[in-house]
Amino acid sequence: MKKNTSKGFTLVEIMIVVVIIGLLAAMAIPAFQKVRQSSQDKAVLNNARQLSAGADQYFLENGVSSVASADLVGADKYVKAVNTVAGETYPAGFTQGQAITIDGVAGARTITYAP
Repeated sequence: MKKNTSKGFTLVEIMIVVVIIGLLAAMAIPAFQKVRQSSQDKAVLNNARQLSAGADQYFLENGVSSVASADLVGADKYVKAVNTVAGETYPAGFTQGQAITIDGVAGARTITYAP
């Protein structure tokens, strides 16, 4: 007598694997999004810090208390470039002693940097 054995996976085994993968994905996706948001916020805050330092240097060198963003950012200026990371909008000008507010970070958040 010959036994009829077939090698392979049953439907139940495949369904269990799919459920386990789904659970792992459900746990990983929120953690990834949180890390991504934190990374974006840190990059935006670093840009604000660089703009603030450039504005402070401009104030010292020119004896003024406000400056347009166009006078700070450029290849031969105080800040070489400001790269947006989450579609944020930086202010058009800076005033000495005032916080820098960046709007529209990832379309929803606002970040304020107070020097």
